[in-house]
Amino acid sequence: MAVLVALPALALPSASDDGPQIVVLISIIIALLVFLEYNSAYPSFVEFRYAPPINRLRFGALFLTVAVLSAVCADENTTSTIGAIAASLAGLIAGFLDIPFSPVRLIGLILPADAPATLVETLRIAAGFAYFVSLCIVGLFFLLVHVAGWPARHGAFNVWINLPLFDPTAGSDVVTRLRRHGLINLVLGFLLPFLLPAVAKAASGIVDPMILENEQTMIWVVSLWAILPASMMIRGIAMNRIAQMILQKRERAYAAAQAAGDGEAASENDEDSYQLV
Repeated sequence: MAVLVALPALALPSASDDGPQIVVLISIIIALLVFLEYNSAYPSFVEFRYAPPINRLRFGALFLTVAVLSAVCADENTTSTIGAIAASLAGLIAGFLDIPFSPVRLIGLILPADAPATLVETLRIAAGFAYFVSLCIVGLFFLLVHVAGWPARHGAFNVWINLPLFDPTAGSDVVTRLRRHGLINLVLGFLLPFLLPAVAKAASGIVDPMILENEQTMIWVVSLWAILPASMMIRGIAMNRIAQMILQKRERAYAAAQAAGDGEAASENDEDSYQLV
């Protein structure tokens, strides 16, 4: 995590002499917070701590995006083999995704008409690669759920540990709430890459879009623009999967009760359904 946060500042020149030192300090603090969260017995806010590989996919996608975009931007300042390869690969991918009405095309429209051609091209390449990575991790997690059977292959799924911000005892039926949250995350994850450029364009009078001339700013803006919606879609798929597992557990309880000849419909209380197999 510390390497991820510090990577753009270390790979690219800084306008301030104290810039790299400040970024390194922030990266150490963030890494310490993540370390304490994962080593705490009681979860606080990080979801799916013990349901890999969700967080690994998120981190890996963000790290890959930031690393490649840093190499692309660094290649403009100092010619290097790695930077040239990264720029060629990212440019090839961006060429396939830069089609009319695509998020890659829309994000380029936030720049003013008199923006330098080099900035427009760099933003197009960065957006194309970042969006490609986001599509890949969503597709990969979809396969892990529907082909590999996530999260059953990792044993019981503990709702309290993996969803610390979700209270299964509050509100209406837990399955309905999980499905609703999953649908909201899926819809927002799909729409945000389209909506955020429009919002940025509308707010151009408040925030100058030319701040993207700063390469480090552009790297983080583009990376979060692509990976955050993908992370929301992954969360939506995961919540729908958990809801399906709860339904399957209820059906097994009903079948067991009927087979035992109880004569009553088995009702498995959701307050006790923290462990799903």
